[in-house]
Amino acid sequence: MDITKILTSFKIDPKSTLPMYLQIANCLAAKIIDLHIPSGTKLPPERILSQTLGVSRTTAINAYKLLEDRSLVSTKIGSGTYVTAAGSSPSPSIPWEQLFIPQYNSPLSSLLRTMVASPTAENAISLAAGMPDPALYPLDIIESAFKRSNYQLNAADFGHIHTEGYQPLRHSLSKWLVKTGVPSRPDNLLIVSGSQQGLYLIVKTFIEPRDYIVVESPTYLGAIQAFESAGARVLCLPQTNGYDLSMLEDYLVRYRPKLFYTIPTFQNPTGRVASLRERQDLIRLASRHRLVIIEDDPYSQLYYNQQPPPTLKALDTYGGVIYLGTFSKILFPGLRIGWVNAPHSVINRLAQEKQYIDLHSNNIAQTFLNTFLEEDYLPGHLNTVRTEYKKRRDTMANALKRYCGDYVNFELSEGGFYLWCTIAPPASPTELLRQSTAAGVSFVPGEAFYTNGAISREIRLCFATHNESRLAEGIRLLGRILASGCTGTPSASPSTGLPII
Repeated sequence: MDITKILTSFKIDPKSTLPMYLQIANCLAAKIIDLHIPSGTKLPPERILSQTLGVSRTTAINAYKLLEDRSLVSTKIGSGTYVTAAGSSPSPSIPWEQLFIPQYNSPLSSLLRTMVASPTAENAISLAAGMPDPALYPLDIIESAFKRSNYQLNAADFGHIHTEGYQPLRHSLSKWLVKTGVPSRPDNLLIVSGSQQGLYLIVKTFIEPRDYIVVESPTYLGAIQAFESAGARVLCLPQTNGYDLSMLEDYLVRYRPKLFYTIPTFQNPTGRVASLRERQDLIRLASRHRLVIIEDDPYSQLYYNQQPPPTLKALDTYGGVIYLGTFSKILFPGLRIGWVNAPHSVINRLAQEKQYIDLHSNNIAQTFLNTFLEEDYLPGHLNTVRTEYKKRRDTMANALKRYCGDYVNFELSEGGFYLWCTIAPPASPTELLRQSTAAGVSFVPGEAFYTNGAISREIRLCFATHNESRLAEGIRLLGRILASGCTGTPSASPSTGLPII
């Protein structure tokens, strides 16, 4: 059956808030369900579909993948994509996806869920998820802290509490932050269900569609998704040897962005640390323009040599830094406790947004964490994980030099969880990922950390999740694949810094 006429009748609107691949998939699904495209019909190859509809091949691939997820088509390797018998029968079920409001989506939108699903499976070596090793969770301390907390709780602690957080925890957290050099008061803290929720609340509070936001490029995938899903226009500040403050000032004058999002300490994904001078210069510039800075700081306590410079929050002279933190990286991610440190008026507004979501974060986790901080368990645990992660970082670095030295370049990170590596041509990061995943080794491709889908030759490798022997084995497998000649066209380039409209 020639379905060219059917395809040319599709109305694909590039200006729609609905992604083009979803528009294409919906059009094809409707034709399959109403039998205009019968069971067994071979659909055009992705290349032909993209040419016919005037879209990228990636868009065509994602449309077919979504149809396959809906069980409307199936792919036969070496043959093509075919309409399935199940898809040719009208479905009596509710058409849920037609009822959903338009949603931000991208080819990488499910990457976070995929990375955290099962990073420690026995038959897999995940160098992807930025997750601590469960073997290093302080289970003995947790048990002790829970026992201690039994004598401190009363019945009221198991009911609803303030949206801003468990008051004793806000006090103990404030004292701990001050010890680490971060100015803090209990009334300036909002306890959130992980710093990702804190970032989401900030976006809900400050950002309207078409507002400008400045981000480093590359930057944290979760931040990109939060900003773009809110309809923000993202201005990229390319990372070189430091903040490009002249470009930032140009953005401030021309676009008047609402926020600048940055991870100045052991940046995700690059591991870069902004120097004290850079931080001071950034604060001076931000002060002149009254720029709000979102400082995301998951990793500053995970330093493996010299302690990093003071946080931007510590250097803040104008009250414009909103500081995000989390215990997910230094304790365990299942705790789901993070915080926002901001002026009291900001905390009040964020708390209003939070109460619409979950009223308050988990009581039991907050009471446990309060005991953990009050009993001063954290310094000893941090010493343990810093020692262990440093050994793992060195193991990965040495393995990269041994097995991948002809194909991979990287700089040794002084803290955090990651090594940011550049794959030398003609090896392809995309092909490397395809083959390594089949071999049981995963990582995150560099394209995930850029906002405009540009070409990237980089990959991010996490050294925190597995022990030294598993890390070495994972890198050995990557080296073997690279040596076999995994060539191809990279799928993503560092951002030019132009706004994404």
